[in-house]
Amino acid sequence: MTTVFGVPLPAILGQLMLGLVNGSFYALLSLGLAVIFGLLGVVNFAHGAFYMLGAFAAYIGLQFLGINYWWALLLAPLTVGLLGVLIERLFLRHLYQVEPVYGLLLTFGIALIAEGIMRSLFGASGKSYPVPPLLQGVLNLGFMILPIYRAWVVMASVTVCGLTWFLIERTRLGARLRAATENARLVQAFGINVPVMVMCTYGAGVALAALAGVLAAPVIQVSPLMGSSLVIVVFAVVVIGGMGSIVGAIVSGLVLGLIEGLTKVVYPEASSIVVFVIMALVLIWRPAGLFGKEP
Repeated sequence: MTTVFGVPLPAILGQLMLGLVNGSFYALLSLGLAVIFGLLGVVNFAHGAFYMLGAFAAYIGLQFLGINYWWALLLAPLTVGLLGVLIERLFLRHLYQVEPVYGLLLTFGIALIAEGIMRSLFGASGKSYPVPPLLQGVLNLGFMILPIYRAWVVMASVTVCGLTWFLIERTRLGARLRAATENARLVQAFGINVPVMVMCTYGAGVALAALAGVLAAPVIQVSPLMGSSLVIVVFAVVVIGGMGSIVGAIVSGLVLGLIEGLTKVVYPEASSIVVFVIMALVLIWRPAGLFGKEP
């Protein structure tokens, strides 16, 4: 049997595929963070909490309202996105002209409040969310048996990431968003309502996190703490790709998921820190990130 680094090739390919699944979550979450920071300049530490709320929205919808997975993919991001709009209007809009650290502290507090509320309502233990019948079963790839749902996660994440990149980089709306971040007064002079645009941008970034939560619900246990550990890794991914870089968030998320999966086979002890080691090396070599613009 063919081996690489003393490990059978099928085992490596299998871990790379699982790493791609994790990378899909990293890419989708990092994309939301990059959109919010790149267009608003806000370090949104509540992103993990919105990811968790998206998963709980799907769980609550199924358990108490009979809303199935497919409707949850639409309604959960919309609901959490509206919550993000409310938070932006009530709190964040007052902090755009001050140091970014204040926005970070505010969103960190929001994350703690959200986790505390969900823990008091549902407890700290995880809740299971079933895989929808249409996506049950497995695919035989030859080197591994891949659950159909995990393949769906990769496809859905890559599709959403691609559409978001196209919207921001290749459409008139995206051009207006980028222009508003550079010179809000000039854009407003052309009759564009910049505050509403900013509000919708934050809501969209939050909705992306909630969508990732819905996709993750059948894969992991839905719990109040599911986003607190993941958000640290996602921030590292965003730093590696370049703060505010849409392409950097997508590419870095997918690639780092693959690297993490490979590390679990070659050197399992380092799998939990490899992303942070890469982040440190990137910051030393290129502080703006791989795809970020140098000041």
